[in-house]
Amino acid sequence: MKEVLSTTTAERLQKVLAAHGLASRREAEDWIRAGRVQVNGAVVTELGLRVEEGKDMIQVDGKPLTVRERHQYFLLYKPRGFVTTRKDPEGRPTVIDLVKDIPTRIYPVGRLDQDTEGLLLLTNDGELAYRLTHPKYGVEKTYHARMRGNVPDPVIKAFAEGVMLEDGLTAPAKVKVLEREGGATRIELTIHEGRNRQVRRMGDAVGYPVVHLTRVSFGPLTISGLKPGAYRPLKPQEVRALQAAAGITKGNKKQADIKGKEAIKAPGKTGEKNKLAKPAGPGKGLTSVPGRKTDGGFGSDKTGFGKRPHSGVHRQRKG
Repeated sequence: MKEVLSTTTAERLQKVLAAHGLASRREAEDWIRAGRVQVNGAVVTELGLRVEEGKDMIQVDGKPLTVRERHQYFLLYKPRGFVTTRKDPEGRPTVIDLVKDIPTRIYPVGRLDQDTEGLLLLTNDGELAYRLTHPKYGVEKTYHARMRGNVPDPVIKAFAEGVMLEDGLTAPAKVKVLEREGGATRIELTIHEGRNRQVRRMGDAVGYPVVHLTRVSFGPLTISGLKPGAYRPLKPQEVRALQAAAGITKGNKKQADIKGKEAIKAPGKTGEKNKLAKPAGPGKGLTSVPGRKTDGGFGSDKTGFGKRPHSGVHRQRKG
């Protein structure tokens, strides 16, 4: 295979595939590992190869890459009952069924589970999709969650500090109580991680399950003005704002990496005083739930949340 030298115009193979709107960058990586991609006549199965469009012949499943499509961006209000994928092997309705009249091959950015509704971005811009969903860039997503029971303030604070799940402690979050009524608590939760079913798993872990979940914003975008099942194209200024949130700015391609490093070092301020629960930093996640008994299952202790250092919430004196 012709070796491609690293030049100012050479890009990683998976990035080029994503930029063509064929798949997300992560899906493109899976294609490479599966041996579906050829460069200059040879199959590539390892990541990291840099290629130069116009000089290197790139094929997927034996078909050469065509000219890059113009990037398009759509905001969808995903209703409950739809799965976030292009095609479902179980035959369930997908979010693509809601945008069938769009001729461009677009992909959902991130996932909302079948029972969750709200804002979902669809695009053929693989690079932007990658940055928006990678936690190191710190793009925030805000949810309104209705939780069963009257959730006490110590648990609300624990949501902000971090909850121990089976895949580790959640990152600090912004939390605000919106309403307590009728044996339920409605909260606003802002996170920047992309774990599978994270908000619902956090509710289960603390003993107050999430019974209804809506994503209301993603970076600078909000769901305002859309009804379930409806969608619209993004305005040019919205695309620019989204790119800026992901660290993509003209004339400074390194900005995204700088933003990502800053997001890791400093998750950010929590906002309105007295209304938002303030994150206490890593290592101070919830290890037991005040006023709730659990059966265990995630860690080695009886609380079910794993052995972690206690936060100040759990040092209250008895009596």
